[in-house]
Amino acid sequence: MASSPTDQEPPSWEIVGDRLLNSCRVWDLRERRYRHPKTGKEGDFYYIDSRDWVIVVARTPAGELIMVRQFRWGSDELSWEFPGGIVNEGEDPVAAGLRELQEETGYAAKNGRLIGYARPNPAILNNFCHIVLAEDAELHPSGTDWDEHEEIEVRSLPEATVMDWARDCKIGHALALNGLFFYQLAK
Repeated sequence: MASSPTDQEPPSWEIVGDRLLNSCRVWDLRERRYRHPKTGKEGDFYYIDSRDWVIVVARTPAGELIMVRQFRWGSDELSWEFPGGIVNEGEDPVAAGLRELQEETGYAAKNGRLIGYARPNPAILNNFCHIVLAEDAELHPSGTDWDEHEEIEVRSLPEATVMDWARDCKIGHALALNGLFFYQLAK
């Protein structure tokens, strides 16, 4: 018999143990054993321990949004999204966003501001994704500085086109859609 919903807050489970299963270049796979505080029931749960991420909603002086398309191994396809990447240890998310913007697109902005943050998937990830708005982004003479496995198509697109692409799932990356959500709230 199914229980009925209540407005009572569920309890937080207690960590009994935590161990590293596999260390990768950008994250670690870990196993935690949890115990329910009331029933004593225990279970093993797996999560990805990752540094925080940042994505950048960058606007050109003409009001276009800068989008990137790159191959994604998880989905085995090309993906339209906003530029972004990992926030380095001790790095400010806005500085990380501006760095990633230039590295991936060749565009630079004098400054940016944090417009939101969220947990990408709290069921399996322990990090945050920060969303930075960078306005008046222009091509920088130094160009791009891609990582070893990056090959990126860069386009500046009218905002209406980006919104249409989001509605049609041409932009299907959840973090890019989250970036659009915070961008709309910041307007």
